[in-house]
Amino acid sequence: MPKVGVQLYTLRDVLQDDFAGTLRKVAEMGFDGVEFAGYGGYTAPQLRALCDELGLEPVSSHVPLDVLESKLDEALAYAKELGLRHIACPWSPPERRNSRAAYQALADSLNRIGTACHEAGILFSYHNHAFEFDTFDGEYGLDLLLQWTQPSFVGAELDMYWVEYAGESAKAYLRKYAGRCRFLHVKDMAADEQRSFAEVGSGSLDVPGILEVAAETGVEWLIIEQDVCQQPPLDSVRQSYAYVSRLLGR
Repeated sequence: MPKVGVQLYTLRDVLQDDFAGTLRKVAEMGFDGVEFAGYGGYTAPQLRALCDELGLEPVSSHVPLDVLESKLDEALAYAKELGLRHIACPWSPPERRNSRAAYQALADSLNRIGTACHEAGILFSYHNHAFEFDTFDGEYGLDLLLQWTQPSFVGAELDMYWVEYAGESAKAYLRKYAGRCRFLHVKDMAADEQRSFAEVGSGSLDVPGILEVAAETGVEWLIIEQDVCQQPPLDSVRQSYAYVSRLLGR
């Protein structure tokens, strides 16, 4: 059964006010681990000690592309000391994804980063949004990127909301890249005109079906995330976690 974590970007505002206290509340909800989006000014030993105290696994982190390209040794040293199992490139700027040639260059860079991560004993993935579903000569940018990167070095941290937002099927993409997506971003989409972000289980996506396929295709961590919350973020995360937990029979 996959473990359940939270992408801390969801809680960025409350983390800024009280980093340790917010992690404590996450632990009290029952989460297995966390995926970082910044480290709150903590040293790796300090943050590892805090996670150990709270019983949270510091499993993953989103590390910006410019950091991965310019300060990879530092990023990996911190990740290893913290005990991370996985890091992901969370976003790529427009000029890195506006042509097939740009995607080829990005893939080359991700292969280099992924090789270094592999040598350090850390998994590496690319995290998608909807813009990777722009087409170039009839092929999606995301597919080009995953074709041109080495599966053993570069995984796919699929985001089920953004796949569906782009008009594709999260289930189909999990099957297409079975074994390559070990960390899945679990989100939901409101049934409104804007297709807003919604607490998991309250929206229009077939969350039970998607999570069933995730379990079948080798997903090890379900990472709950909500980019924008209409209620206090901790309440949104609590609601999403409760729904996912019920689905998993936890």
